[in-house]
Amino acid sequence: MERSIVFFDIDGTLLDEDKQIPDSTRKAVRMLQERGVFTAIATGRNPVMFENILEELNIDSFVSINGQYVVFEGRELYTHPMDTDKLAALVQRADEQGHSLAYCGHPDIRVSSLNPHVMESYEGLKLPCPDAEPDFYKHSPVFQGHLFCDAESEKEYARLFPHYRFVRWHEHAVDVLPEGSSKAIGILEMLKAVGIPNENCYAFGDGLNDIEMLASVGTGIAMGNAVPETKAAADYVTSSCSEDGILRGLIAVGLLPQEALV
Repeated sequence: MERSIVFFDIDGTLLDEDKQIPDSTRKAVRMLQERGVFTAIATGRNPVMFENILEELNIDSFVSINGQYVVFEGRELYTHPMDTDKLAALVQRADEQGHSLAYCGHPDIRVSSLNPHVMESYEGLKLPCPDAEPDFYKHSPVFQGHLFCDAESEKEYARLFPHYRFVRWHEHAVDVLPEGSSKAIGILEMLKAVGIPNENCYAFGDGLNDIEMLASVGTGIAMGNAVPETKAAADYVTSSCSEDGILRGLIAVGLLPQEALV
């Protein structure tokens, strides 16, 4: 019998507005695991930024750094680092504009420089601010960048660097990804390696970087607190994270019984 797999975004999906995992979500994940359903995380975060969540939920499979670093049951399956020469041009532009850039490697994260926008963005994630190391990208693989700039500046970066995708996650921060990379690509790599058909793949998300994922998996489920574009890409919209959204969504798509709500 073919097994199924469910992918969960972190911020706004597994974690509520206080960056806590609701009790109903813990229960839902545990019930899936007891039923033999694979559970995995799909996030823009670097693995060191969600180790506590993996441990808390007994999960050891993930698509991290927006699809750039993929692990199944503790085994590395796929990596896709950024091109160093192309990244150097972005670093130079950011430096000229006085913007900071974070280098998301594995396991380390560094920033080109520290400023209030960098500290505010990481504080919003309730995570420690990375150390500054301007030349980190020259000696270590980088899978994703975080560019700390406003929306107007982002437009100019998008024009100058068409080989990158810029996905905003904070008022002052955007993810920087090589064109063609996404959570959806990382999930596809995992499904191919493990032999799970796409129709047996489910995913929950709420942000702009979840759109491709929800549109490509067998069943995409948007949280009630998701942005409109993400809801439009989903097959089903559940309630918000803090209103038992994951548990209710799993019941709605038939992976958990109605009695799970009791």
